[in-house]
Amino acid sequence: MARRKAPRIPDALLDQLLSGADPKTAFEANGQLDDLKKALAERALNAEMDLHLAGDEAGNSRNGYGRKTVTTETGRIELEIPRDRQASFDPQLIAKYQRRFPGFDDKIISMYARGMSAREIVGHLRELYGIEVSPDLITAVTDAVLEEIAAWQARPLEPVYPLVFFDALRVKVRDEGIVRNKAVHIALGVRADGAKEILGLWLEQNEGAKFWLRVMNELRNHGVEDILLAVVDGLKGFPDAIRAVFPEAMVQTCIVHLLRHSLDFVSYKDRKPVAAALKDIYRAIDAAAGEVALRAMAA
Repeated sequence: MARRKAPRIPDALLDQLLSGADPKTAFEANGQLDDLKKALAERALNAEMDLHLAGDEAGNSRNGYGRKTVTTETGRIELEIPRDRQASFDPQLIAKYQRRFPGFDDKIISMYARGMSAREIVGHLRELYGIEVSPDLITAVTDAVLEEIAAWQARPLEPVYPLVFFDALRVKVRDEGIVRNKAVHIALGVRADGAKEILGLWLEQNEGAKFWLRVMNELRNHGVEDILLAVVDGLKGFPDAIRAVFPEAMVQTCIVHLLRHSLDFVSYKDRKPVAAALKDIYRAIDAAAGEVALRAMAA
């Protein structure tokens, strides 16, 4: 019998799987989100195989894995598809001749985010499969996915992160039969060796200082003792929430948000040249060089 591979997310090498991406490209093609998509899809496929073998005739067993490249919204990912010795397994998540995987990205992000109930995950899985499947299959896949997600959320984190980006992105989530736009809040940490790691994902309808204070306490409970520099948006009370848990942390407003706020005072027709002129300022090597660039722009 072929030996079953260990799940990706609960594995001790999770940090390596989620490292090495630039913060700006973490959610683009071949970024950290693609690693999460691959992990969850393969876990669901393995749950399908378990159910298939449980109901199949005696003598059938696992027979390794085959490789298949599928296309999602952000690009192409290579999946390892489980095989059985009798070649009777026909996966329903990714059919034998299916090469496209639409609608996957938003659901994966929201399933990894904290706060999702088992019922919401069941609903997402029904949408992902896109066909009427048996309740036993949904239950088997849901149990596997819940285990995967819980292990990822509960994993220990590094004691110190020199740099952590806090931000949010909007995804469409089906909630009680209605598709709603929800914010998935992200903490992306940079370790001392320069590797990047997604520290957590949280679903929250209303962003505020109380919510971020809860996030900071969760990070503390998972082993984070200090953050040297936190990069945030301009939300009022956000810096206080960070310093309440990590009092020595330096807080800096994200340069993208600073640029957006600066361009609010510029007419639409002048925004492109002004944005180009601002590059010399925010790319300056130090404060003195930034001041020189600012004076040159104003001259």
